[in-house]
Amino acid sequence: MGYGGGSIKMTVFERIKQEIMADTMNAHYTRKGISPLFKASKNARIVIVGQAPGRRAQETQLVWNDLSGDRLREWMGISREEFYDTDRIAHLPMDFYYPGKAKQGDLPPRKGFAEKWHPLLLEKMPNIETIILIGNYAQKYYLGKRRGKNLTETVRNFKNYLPKYLPLVHPSPLNIGWFKRNPWFESEVLLVLKEIVRNSLSK
Repeated sequence: MGYGGGSIKMTVFERIKQEIMADTMNAHYTRKGISPLFKASKNARIVIVGQAPGRRAQETQLVWNDLSGDRLREWMGISREEFYDTDRIAHLPMDFYYPGKAKQGDLPPRKGFAEKWHPLLLEKMPNIETIILIGNYAQKYYLGKRRGKNLTETVRNFKNYLPKYLPLVHPSPLNIGWFKRNPWFESEVLLVLKEIVRNSLSK
């Protein structure tokens, strides 16, 4: 499945998409003609779980279609084309819709959304090797009590969660200070991330 695309013969992911759109929880978006923003494939080896699509991502129907996405692709060591075109990488944000603007930044993903749809989609992707968890919301949902006392500690101890999970800090330009304070992130974590991506795309 692509981003909002379909086919004459409906795939299992297209059917799930229709179920998501028909869910009363998402009626506000469906009435406006807004499709859920995710990408799933039976061939996926990696799943990227972020927070929720931003306004630009929703408008363009492309996840990570911003400066944060540029940095994420740099971290992964792949081009924009590879990021979007490969069926080895799936994208399951914690919410498939832009949640709106908060006083600072965007509103958080809606509670209950990932709990309802992620297991159903992951069940249809049997070849997943690593789930990349970007930010607190993804790490809280997938790691639960296994998380560190804060995001930095969780990411610093990334080896504890491999090979199933790889926790990352958000690649937002707002986190430049964090990157400078934690040089181990680039020298340790990103080396592993690149290796995971390289191996997955070669299969």
